[in-house]
Amino acid sequence: MTKLIGLDVGTSSLKGLVINERGDVVGEAERSYPFDTPQPGWAEQDPELWWQAAEAVLDELGAGDADGIGLSGQMHGLVALGADDRPLRPAILWNDGRAQRECELIEQRIGVERLIELSGNRALVGFTAPKLLWLAEHEPEVHRRIRRILLPKDYVRLRLCGEHATDVSDASGTLLFDVAARRWSDELSASLEVPAEWLPSALESGALSGSTPAGVPVAAGAGDQAAGALGVGVIDQQGPASVVLGTSGVVFAARGRYSADGSLHSFCHAVPSVWHVMGVMLSAAGSLRWLHDVLGGDPSFATLLDDAARWGAGAEGLLFAPYLAGERTPYADPDARGAFIGLGLRHDRGALVRAVLEGVAFALDDCFDLVRAQGGAPRRARVSGGGSRGELWLSILAAVLDLPLERTVVDAGAAFGAALLGGVAGGVFAAPGEAVAACVRTTEIIEPDRELAAAYAELRPEFTALYPALAELRRQAN
Repeated sequence: MTKLIGLDVGTSSLKGLVINERGDVVGEAERSYPFDTPQPGWAEQDPELWWQAAEAVLDELGAGDADGIGLSGQMHGLVALGADDRPLRPAILWNDGRAQRECELIEQRIGVERLIELSGNRALVGFTAPKLLWLAEHEPEVHRRIRRILLPKDYVRLRLCGEHATDVSDASGTLLFDVAARRWSDELSASLEVPAEWLPSALESGALSGSTPAGVPVAAGAGDQAAGALGVGVIDQQGPASVVLGTSGVVFAARGRYSADGSLHSFCHAVPSVWHVMGVMLSAAGSLRWLHDVLGGDPSFATLLDDAARWGAGAEGLLFAPYLAGERTPYADPDARGAFIGLGLRHDRGALVRAVLEGVAFALDDCFDLVRAQGGAPRRARVSGGGSRGELWLSILAAVLDLPLERTVVDAGAAFGAALLGGVAGGVFAAPGEAVAACVRTTEIIEPDRELAAAYAELRPEFTALYPALAELRRQAN
């Protein structure tokens, strides 16, 4: 039996998956680990935790006789290495907010238009380059000792096979990468004073990046969103888009050419000569988790969804703005906050849940509006993530987006896509597209209900008015 392993180096755990050449999951393992918040808004992690977890997972999955290993993981994190390849300090993670001033400096130094033209993105606080500038200013003794920088999954690669390498999708989230040319940008590196020798080799995702001591091929891999999209079969512009209903919500669409205007993230995809645009809302299933916890955590999620199903579209005028942790797309506003609007005496627990489900769906449609404006509307979407397991939420989402939503047989996130890339590096598949054709299958389609879609089309302008009204209230209060 062919044995392909995918590793996903997440923020709270490392997940491993074994699949065969048909895409059947034949083994799983996971190890959890903490991250630290030494100051409000900071998020750091000891890279050694990733390696310890990877060793344990690979041992449990029996990686010694695998045909290929693929890597994926949290993007944007900064692992700063000294001359001995050891981390000089804890990694600064994607959800660390300390470098806002450095983002402003980057856009002033390079210019917003030129930065977007080269990197595909505005300077956001989660990205890698602002963290480097912060180190130079606040920890100069550490910055002076840097000899290499890596992203989280690539530190696991270094320990696994001794190579300094990354892939083009993960490198796209550093603000140091020429996304159109699919290589490191000399201009961005020079402007931000990042020596070229600090940067790892940037490979296509399915390329061989090295081998384990046992001789198992290791693929370059992909950032978690690109790997997750590959794992549900999003590989070209003619096919489906992807919607992820995780803690955050992601809208992901492949593109046959590079384009960027700063409204969406524009990155290299895990497929050669393919790019992708991506919108990210920060509190998707996280909004439902928040409400569940606020209600005491006693009613199960199934009970909450049953309560919500008793209410019709719009819950008699109740709206929810899902900006609990700020927002990224379409409003790059870290200070945005959520709200229930239109509460009345008749509203109960089910109405609150219904409003949360609808508010998240409307916010994801805000992201889709930008995708539609940047190259045409997708005709269908593949849905994944924990929130996608609720039938009510999917029916609401299909109606709001006015798109058929497809579920896949395997919804295992980035680890599944990483395993497919391991198969490419190991020669089991000739290319990522061949891996998808062999391993990704759909199980059901949720068609949009016409009556529900019409009701949400009427409600949409009311939701669209929420963010500017709340932002104006915040401005007046401040």
